[in-house]
Amino acid sequence: MKEKRNLKSPRLIVSGGGTGGHVFPAIAIADAFKRRHPDAEILFVGAKGRMEMERVPKAGYPIEGLWISGFKRELSLDNFSFPFKLISSLCKARKILKRFKPDAVVGVGGFASGPTMRKATALGIPVVIQEQNSFPGVTNKIVAPKAARICVAYEKMDRWFPKDKIVLTGNPLRNNIVSDENLKEEGARFFGLDPQKPIILLVGGSQGALGINKGVSAQLGMFNGNDYQMIWQTGKFYIDRAEDEIGMYGLSARVKTMVFIERMDLAYAAADIVISRAGAMSISELSLVKKPVVFVPLPTAAEDHQTKNAQSLVDADAAVMVKNDKTETELLPVVFDLLKNKEKMSAMSKNISKFARPNAAEDIVNEIDKVLGIV
Repeated sequence: MKEKRNLKSPRLIVSGGGTGGHVFPAIAIADAFKRRHPDAEILFVGAKGRMEMERVPKAGYPIEGLWISGFKRELSLDNFSFPFKLISSLCKARKILKRFKPDAVVGVGGFASGPTMRKATALGIPVVIQEQNSFPGVTNKIVAPKAARICVAYEKMDRWFPKDKIVLTGNPLRNNIVSDENLKEEGARFFGLDPQKPIILLVGGSQGALGINKGVSAQLGMFNGNDYQMIWQTGKFYIDRAEDEIGMYGLSARVKTMVFIERMDLAYAAADIVISRAGAMSISELSLVKKPVVFVPLPTAAEDHQTKNAQSLVDADAAVMVKNDKTETELLPVVFDLLKNKEKMSAMSKNISKFARPNAAEDIVNEIDKVLGIV
């Protein structure tokens, strides 16, 4: 049996990122670990040029970047540089680990987590994997046999991982995600909207979602036949087009656009209904805030796992789904019909709340502590 240690100042590396679905859980785990162990030293390892290099320092943590990106499945010139990036990242990850000397490494998925976790296991450093999705990434499946613990958000993950290492914890959420109906008026006012009129929240992910954005653009004129309002997170590549179209339809007072929503707590509080991709983190957040949701799964997600994620909630009468290729004809009509059906929206709110795991970050820290032998 492993001897228990009382580490007063544990050293932790958290690695991964690329999208909000990886970055925000990573920060949530670090925050929970820091609350539990105020003297802990935490270092992030991310991928150069990705959103973690900006978001993590804003959260108050140091980060080092690896020169790494994904291997594209289609033919691409970028794939020729992949072997060089991988070798470079493995070498740098080893140097970081040798210098920082972490007591454990937490991998949350994303490009940087692979080299960091692989070198950690080679150096005998305990690795804890946090897998957000119902279908795990390639890196996590490769590292899993050597991991000390695998924290998952879905049941039946022993199809992919060693059963004796799996712990069902749920996905850790941003600290400002809360379920508080008392914030509805404050949230509406924050975005310049009327709290007495229905509000739609559209979040396509941290980078936006082209399929959803185009679906709304195609039907934007439908807003002129009602008093509905919308908070629209467009992503940086669609913001100009969205603002031009809103101006053309005279909807500037009722449809508010932004590249990225910093105050998601107020956005969720203001919303009566949400349009979202069906990534694992989105589902976890929507379950906690108990919002009716129309999912538009990303069709290019690995093994179409977003459709599987969404279907599990649809089957439980906890959500509605519109396929990505149907957004331009079906998305807003489905949303508007739901806004007229208060009974169905209430049932969806109740049913989606059953999927919530509000203590996920703390539960993951419990597992890290067990791996470290902290008493």
